[in-house]
Amino acid sequence: MAEFLILALAGGLGIAALAGPLGAFVVWRRMAYFGDTLAHSALMGIALGFLFDINLNLAVVACCVLLAIMLVSLQRQHLVATDTLLGIMAHSALSLGLVAVALLDNVRIDLMEYLFGDLLAIAPADLYWIYGGGALVLLLLWRLWNPLLALTINEELAQVEGVPVARTRLALMLLIAVVIAVAMKLVGILLITSLLIIPAASARRLASTPEQMAVFASLLGMLAVVGGISASWFWDTPAGPSVVVTALVEFLLLYSLPARALPAR
Repeated sequence: MAEFLILALAGGLGIAALAGPLGAFVVWRRMAYFGDTLAHSALMGIALGFLFDINLNLAVVACCVLLAIMLVSLQRQHLVATDTLLGIMAHSALSLGLVAVALLDNVRIDLMEYLFGDLLAIAPADLYWIYGGGALVLLLLWRLWNPLLALTINEELAQVEGVPVARTRLALMLLIAVVIAVAMKLVGILLITSLLIIPAASARRLASTPEQMAVFASLLGMLAVVGGISASWFWDTPAGPSVVVTALVEFLLLYSLPARALPAR
């Protein structure tokens, strides 16, 4: 097997395993639009990375984290409805990123690569970011699992039980920001949220506990990566979108099965 395919598989499987548990919380807490907002800010991170000549992954992480903190601060002020705020920031961040990229002199940037991903161009250095950042995110998620579940079920009750609601919510947003940053090269800025949502939504059909849903989401995401890369290899289709289409096929197949054909829940 060609070396670039091995790297693509290694990177894709690592990101899918990481996206599964966080995707479950995105689905449970209905944070899909929040994920889109963070993903759109990644292009601004790319522009800043080129402008200040710093590592692009680090620049994207910093930009996503900064936007997550801004969102939390603005939500507390209740100036506008949350969905309106997310819509404003999502499209503004993407537009600002595109304008900033256009204003960069003497820098040639393949926007299609960043917007829709280029999984087959993953380099060995990218694997360090994926697995290093992924291990840190999963460790933190494991530590925060019970508080996050309590927060998801009922925020008021969680606060009564002593869960630091604001800090836990911010921690979840920061973890999602880091995952979006490291996953950008897989499916691109415009499709990142789909990798968080679709496998988790499919896993919901199979799981009977939150832990099962997190594991199934990772496994289904990994299966989508294998299927998407295979489709890209045999039919010369773009790798990132192929992964998303494969995840969609999994979702449609699972939800087309009758309830009796699924594991007992």
